[in-house]
Amino acid sequence: MISAEKLRERYDVAVVGAGPAGLAAAGLCARAGLSCVLFDDQPQPGGQIYRGVTNSPLPRGAVLGEDYWRGEALVRDALAGGAHYVAGASVWGLLRQDELAVSIGGVTRQVRAARIILATGAIERPFPIAGWTLPGVMTAGGAQILLKSSALVPQGRTVLAGCGPLLWLLAWQYLNAGVRLDAILDTTARTNGRNAFRHAAAFAASPYLVKGLRLLLSVRRAVRVVAGIVEIAAEGDEQIEAVSYRTVSGRSERVAADTLLLHQGVVPNVNLAMSANVEHRWSETQLCWVPRVDDYGSTTVAHIAVAGDGAGIAGAEAAAARGRLAAVAAVRALNGGFPLREEERDARHTLRRYERGRAFLDLLYQPAPYFRQPRGETIVCRCEEVTARQVLDTVALGCPGPNQMKAFLRCGMGPCQGRFCGLTVTELMAQARGLSCAEIGYYHLRPPVKPITLAEIAGLPADEAAVKAVARE
Repeated sequence: MISAEKLRERYDVAVVGAGPAGLAAAGLCARAGLSCVLFDDQPQPGGQIYRGVTNSPLPRGAVLGEDYWRGEALVRDALAGGAHYVAGASVWGLLRQDELAVSIGGVTRQVRAARIILATGAIERPFPIAGWTLPGVMTAGGAQILLKSSALVPQGRTVLAGCGPLLWLLAWQYLNAGVRLDAILDTTARTNGRNAFRHAAAFAASPYLVKGLRLLLSVRRAVRVVAGIVEIAAEGDEQIEAVSYRTVSGRSERVAADTLLLHQGVVPNVNLAMSANVEHRWSETQLCWVPRVDDYGSTTVAHIAVAGDGAGIAGAEAAAARGRLAAVAAVRALNGGFPLREEERDARHTLRRYERGRAFLDLLYQPAPYFRQPRGETIVCRCEEVTARQVLDTVALGCPGPNQMKAFLRCGMGPCQGRFCGLTVTELMAQARGLSCAEIGYYHLRPPVKPITLAEIAGLPADEAAVKAVARE
């Protein structure tokens, strides 16, 4: 790790994000002799999947599972090559063709790079239900961060609700840690199995099949699982007190709860790439925006690549392979003499293996429309406290898209810059107007994509002459 004072003004390659993709990309670039900087907004490398792996408070293998500890080797190999790793560095914008704006310790630095690899990973899909802003309600991903980084687990009555591999993984990890789980409310739509079945043969050859079945059986033997959930609400005054739900058969129940953990999958974290004018498309399978990339992660912006789950959800092993492929393209462009044939072959083999049958998982755990498109007074935009009713009423006034919605309701203008509401607003507007999500579009994102102070902006060079003077220094 290097300090901000030793940060150079120029690098051959800048990598944003120290998860599996970013670590793999930075490691290969550095081994190939390129000057490479790896920016990470976390205090330690590993990203979300391997968060805290170099300094975990948990005993090895006992709680998180052996797959988590594989991240140690990835971190070690990446940093041994000589990449400049900068922790606590928040990249909030790509200001010029080859320039990143990076906030470090409350001061923004401008760093130039011939090639930029965005490995910003995934974020959890919004799960807007009645009461989801109550204290005691949080995402499964957020709860897993507390487990990995601080060995913190919920106390009292705990309920998990939603669908997707992460929900079951967290339940398994909690059971390993001795946490009592009162119920898992499975929101997987029953029609999903039929839709996914045509990809079952491909998934049968996936390395995830056996692991996933063992994990599911282990959890189901230990926890009460209620399937066919079509409605959930968190209830309470000053904090959550209970979870009410209804099943597809019409059965309703109310379960006392001190903690409710919600999850219905993850989606690419696209804010930085979108702010750099990288072209994106709507995925009807993963129900989210993904960047248009080629086989090396190269985007519609010549010097920018996107690697890992930021280019489409596929998991840790596939993310690392995509990171290596993005690095292969960067090395060929800047150091064409470095041998890469074996590296590329191995990366493509790994990617094919771990993407095998991915469509099965995407369709099996595709969130149901009634959990993606809330109604009534359910909060949609947490930052500005905008409800689903307000969004739909504004559509009825003739508001055509999410960007115009900002002027009416300030949706997407808060600190999260649309991370918690963007997909929900797009889907609500598309459904109300009878259009596709691709036709409705998404927020126009501009730097800064993360909160910074006005003092940082004021401290930036005021004109091109000042920028050149800073570069000469």
